[in-house]
Amino acid sequence: MAASSGYPALAELKGRDFLSSTDTTAEQTSALLQLAADLKAGRTHIDLGGRSLGLIFSKASTRTRVSFTVAMARLGGQTIDLNPQVSQVGRGEPVADTARVLSRYVDALAIRTFAQEELAEYAHWASIPVINALTDLEHPCQALADYLTLQEAFGELGGLTLAYVGDGNNVAHSLMLCGALLGVNVRVGCPQGYEPDAAVLEQSRQLAGNRCSIDVVHEPVAAVRGAHALYTDVWASMGQEDEKAAREAAFSGWCLNEELVAEADPRAIVLHCLPAYRGLEISSGAMEGSSSSIFDQAENRLHAQQALLAALLGGA
Repeated sequence: MAASSGYPALAELKGRDFLSSTDTTAEQTSALLQLAADLKAGRTHIDLGGRSLGLIFSKASTRTRVSFTVAMARLGGQTIDLNPQVSQVGRGEPVADTARVLSRYVDALAIRTFAQEELAEYAHWASIPVINALTDLEHPCQALADYLTLQEAFGELGGLTLAYVGDGNNVAHSLMLCGALLGVNVRVGCPQGYEPDAAVLEQSRQLAGNRCSIDVVHEPVAAVRGAHALYTDVWASMGQEDEKAAREAAFSGWCLNEELVAEADPRAIVLHCLPAYRGLEISSGAMEGSSSSIFDQAENRLHAQQALLAALLGGA
């Protein structure tokens, strides 16, 4: 079946880019989560009829690379790994040329890079959908999987509270933006100086309006108290390796551990986008405990991206 026939809110996404969580409306985001849940449960099937997805990954990846590849295969398509180290991209071919040529070969591009501006340049020159597979600013595909996991645990998302404890990074940005669309209260807890980008915070609050709250606090217990989901990420993201020691010192006392889990709602789930460093941003007890949904969350990257690809490619 086509994504547009059973999920009318997704019809307008055909042929569109997905560079940010804000590239979908609240209704479309909810519909993507529903389609992902239906695909996961086997309630619907979509065949993209041999379409091709190109991957351009300038950053290392396990979950994103594998989940996109398997998602495309499940939709009847194929994936081509356009590793910059073995293509002309890595030798300095202009984005304008690469994007226009690849638009003649593949049906969509998923790009994992550092600068959001590079992603936007690909989208400008490409005539096919371009998907943000992670930049330094946002990780919107991750957020879709995260809220799918929260939806599985609690049903309705409106009114829930997600507490993110850690660096105000790309993952935090997408959690705030996507949460604002879905009516989820998002609390970001971080040390002074590691807050989310001020412009993204303001954008999230404008999207949230009166439906939910987007807050930043500087004390871990205040961040997690009563929350329905406790989320953390590495303290030093890719490209910040030289800051690792300084960040570990700054984040002392911010480990998501059993004590923090005890401050949350009794039904709370624990989330981490992985890879995780046990004993730093998360304890082994929290990661392996009964509240952990981390590996369900990792699996949901596959289902969320399968739904996204189906919508952007108008699968029939």
